[in-house]
Amino acid sequence: MFQCKSKNTGMRRMQWKVGKVRITKFVEMETVGSTRFILPAATNDEIRKLSWLIPHFATEEGRLKMSIHSLVVETPTRRIVVDTGLGNDKQGRGVPTWNNRSTPFLETMTAAGFPPDSIDTVLCTHLHVDHVGWNTRLVDGQWVPTFPRARYVFGRTEYEYWRDYTAEPDKVAVFNDSVKPVVDADRAEFIPSDHRLCEEIKLIPTPGHSPGHMSVLIESGGEQGLLTGDVAHHPCQMAHLDWCSVVDSDPAQSTATRREMFSRFADTPTLVIGGHYSAGHIKRAGDAFRFVALQS
Repeated sequence: MFQCKSKNTGMRRMQWKVGKVRITKFVEMETVGSTRFILPAATNDEIRKLSWLIPHFATEEGRLKMSIHSLVVETPTRRIVVDTGLGNDKQGRGVPTWNNRSTPFLETMTAAGFPPDSIDTVLCTHLHVDHVGWNTRLVDGQWVPTFPRARYVFGRTEYEYWRDYTAEPDKVAVFNDSVKPVVDADRAEFIPSDHRLCEEIKLIPTPGHSPGHMSVLIESGGEQGLLTGDVAHHPCQMAHLDWCSVVDSDPAQSTATRREMFSRFADTPTLVIGGHYSAGHIKRAGDAFRFVALQS
C-alpha cells in the first residue's frame, strides 16, 4: 500500500518520498491574496463556499494562498530540478515585484545539500516567467546557465511556440534571458511531451495552460506521485474546472485537461504537488473534485 512519507524541514522547504524517489520543495515566494489578476473567478465570496480549502489553501476571509517554488526530484540515478521560479536580477516582467529580485534562493538550496553543480537535469513543465527564472543567472553582465552540469529539458512544442512568439514584449524578454542563453550554451534537450526521462519519471502531455505544457508522473516502489505544473494554479480549480487562468493559451483545452487529469488520479493514493500549491490527494466531489492537504 502506498504511504507518502513527508516531513517539514523548515519554512522554506519540505520533503516527501514516493518509493525510492525523494522530492524537496524550495519556496521562492509565498503570497496570500492579490491573486485576482491570475484567477478572476476566485472571488473571496466564492472561495469561502469551499470550506475544504481553509486553512491550508485559503484564509477564513477567502484569500488564496499560493507559492512560487522549485521541486528537486532525486531518483536513484538522477538529480532533477523541476521548474525554476522567478530568478534574480531579471527585468521586463509584467509584475513589478518580479523585477530586479535579490534573494538567497541558490544559497538555500546549497545549504540543504543541493549546490547548482550537483544538479544533472533541469525540467521545465512549461516556459512561463515563474517557471524558468533560475534557468540562468547574471554573471559579468551575461546570462549563463545556473546549473552548469545539467541538461535542460524543454518540451519541443513549448519551446518552438515561445521561440517564434513576438506578441508581448515581457514574454519575449523571459525567453531571451531565461531560455535562449541555455540553448546558446548547448545545454538544452528538446523532447516530446510524453517523453520518459528515466525509469521512475515519465512526462504527460497536459496542454491548455500553454501549448506544450507537461506534467510529471513519478512511479517507484509501487507508489505514484504527480507534479502537475500549472494544470491548475490553485486547488479551487478542482471544484470549478472552468475557472481558467487569464494566461491560459486555450481555456477550453485547459478545462478539458483538468477534468481528464483529476479524473485519472482522483480517489487514488497518488501524491499530488501543484506548481503553486503544496501536496495532497485528489478526491471526487459530485461532478468535480476537492483536494485534501497532506499533513506534514
